[in-house]
Amino acid sequence: MNINVLLDWISGEHISLVLFFVGLYGLVARRNMLKSILSIGIMQAAAILYFLSADLAENSVPPVGESVAGQAMADPLPQAMMITDIVIGIGVTAIALTLMIHLYHRYGTANWQKARDKRRE
Repeated sequence: MNINVLLDWISGEHISLVLFFVGLYGLVARRNMLKSILSIGIMQAAAILYFLSADLAENSVPPVGESVAGQAMADPLPQAMMITDIVIGIGVTAIALTLMIHLYHRYGTANWQKARDKRRE
């Protein structure tokens, strides 16, 4: 298979779907709290990549600065939404890491199942 054909087929949307399912696998298959938090971060990055690359026009110019007549401008709404998503994701990650550290100090483990079993004792 020609590499150029493969590179033409691969887009941000395809990469984002693969990343999302890698994060989903990490979330479902791993019991470690830190790995779960990292998997959620991977899923968030995949969602950001998907929304920024979906419906992207080939020759569009940024909506900031000088515009050239006849060229389509990129839609600024997905960019603004993804900046908001990044800020919210940072907050969620910080809170999740804080809770993980608290649970680790309380139960002595970073494993979800072991912490639940120790809580029931």
